[in-house]
Parts: sequence; structure tokens; C-alpha cells
Amino acid sequence: MRLGAVIITMGNRPDELKALLDSVARQDGDPVEVVVVGQGVRVSEVADLPPGVRCVDLPENLGIPGGRNVGIEAFGPGGRDVDVLLFLDDDGLLERTDTAELCRQAFAEDPALGIISFRIADPDTGQTQRRHVPRLRASDPMRSSRVTTFLGGANAVRTRVFEQAGVLPGEFFYAHEETDLAWRALDAGWLIDYRADMVLLHPTTAPSRHAVYHRMVARNRVWLARRNLPAPLVPVYLGVWLLLTLVRKPSGPALKAWFGGFREGWTTPCGPRRPMRWRTVWRLTRLGRPPVI
Repeated sequence: MRLGAVIITMGNRPDELKALLDSVARQDGDPVEVVVVGQGVRVSEVADLPPGVRCVDLPENLGIPGGRNVGIEAFGPGGRDVDVLLFLDDDGLLERTDTAELCRQAFAEDPALGIISFRIADPDTGQTQRRHVPRLRASDPMRSSRVTTFLGGANAVRTRVFEQAGVLPGEFFYAHEETDLAWRALDAGWLIDYRADMVLLHPTTAPSRHAVYHRMVARNRVWLARRNLPAPLVPVYLGVWLLLTLVRKPSGPALKAWFGGFREGWTTPCGPRRPMRWRTVWRLTRLGRPPVI
């Protein structure tokens, strides 16, 4: 089973990128082919790439899903030159040398498995943040399970998923692009697993460190619902998230940005609408996360 890896970078973490590339090169089994996508930078000018690592330099930052889509196409249309693509944050590090082999084994043993979400752990404490466990019952990050979404910077995707469900929604730029792809993959019949034994070390951070966080989260949440949910569930899903946001009591500026994004989500194009089938809604519900939360 042929594996590739896509890493996007803005060129501001050359040491971390080098360490990640070294950890990919140390993987057991056949070598993993790597493509590094420079978001508005020339990768060769900001990082010392090992032999065999390809780079794609973009003249501008296309956002996380846009950059990863460019990386997918570097492996042929829809990534079809390989069987599985790993997507790794440029400041992450593969802790173990058998992660690639575990991926090959998992996808080979389960033909219906489309996506694997890795466990993210802090390199100093070993702890996994609750938000990095892609399910509602997230108190035990060491428990692997079947899930309904995945982590964007620490995952593996069978490239046939892109053929059947499409690639990441580039217009999202940042936030919720993984859930958009996950819902489409599940609707196409694929399964998603969270694997606690496949670990990406990554420093503990707060998502709100991004200046656009609150606006993008709200806007893309609306887009996600408008694109993928049956019409009766759209107001339910967004109403639940509105209440959750208010309960969390964000600061005044954050709440203002959130409502601005929420409004933008309703007033701007969200891309093609392909509502999931009701049997997919039931499938998500049986997996523990109905698409209303």
C-alpha cells in the first residue's frame, strides 16, 4: 500500500518542519513520499528539505484546506498516485516509527475504512486536549473508537475517499473543513476511526490564537450546515451551536466577531449543496454524534 504525506507551511517554523520530515523518514516499511506546500513562501528558501522531498510553492496563502488540496493534486488527480495520504501539521512530530505501518495495516484490514484520526499529544506532558478527541465522550483519549469527524493536522485518508466524496472545501480557508469532508465521506459509505496508538506530538495551543478564529468558526459552521444537512436540521444544528456559544460566555470582542461570522455564513455563497441522506443522519446518531451538535 503506497503512502504519501502532505505538509503545508508558511515558512515560520523551519526547525519544527525539519524534525517532522525526519520523523516521517524514520517510519518503518516502504518510504513515505512527501510533498511540502509553501503558503505564500518558497519552501527551499526557508527550510532545508531532505533529498526526495518535493515542494510546491504557492504565490499566496490559500488557507488550510486550499493548501492541502494543492498537496493532494501533487500526487496526481485526487491523489490517485498513492493509496493513502497523511496530513501532518508542520510543527508536529510522529512519536513512533510504526505509524505508517499501522496505517497500512488498518486500511488493508478494513476496506470500508476511509479516514484515520491520530491522537495529538503534548510533547512535554504527553497529555491530549479534550478538543483533540473527535467525539462527544472525550474524557478518555486513550480509547480508540469509530467517530464521525477527524483532526485536520494529524490524519490519514484513503485517496479513494477524494474520488467519491471530493476534496476539502477550499473556500472555508480555516475551521470545520474536516467535518465537511467527514460528513461527505460518511454519506458515501466510508468509515472513520480515531486511533489512540497513532500519535502526533504537537505543542498544546489554543485555537483562539488565530486572529480570524471566532469569525471563521461561526461562518463555516453555517456553511457546513447549509452545504450538508437536510433542510429541517439546519436551524436545529445552528440553534444548538448558538446556545453553546452563549453559554461559554466569550468576551465582548469575540462574541461580536462570532456574530459577524454567523451573519456572513448566511449572506455569502457556501459552495454546492449536497444534503446527506437521512440514513446517514441515523448512522451519525448511532455513532454517538447526531448532526445537531
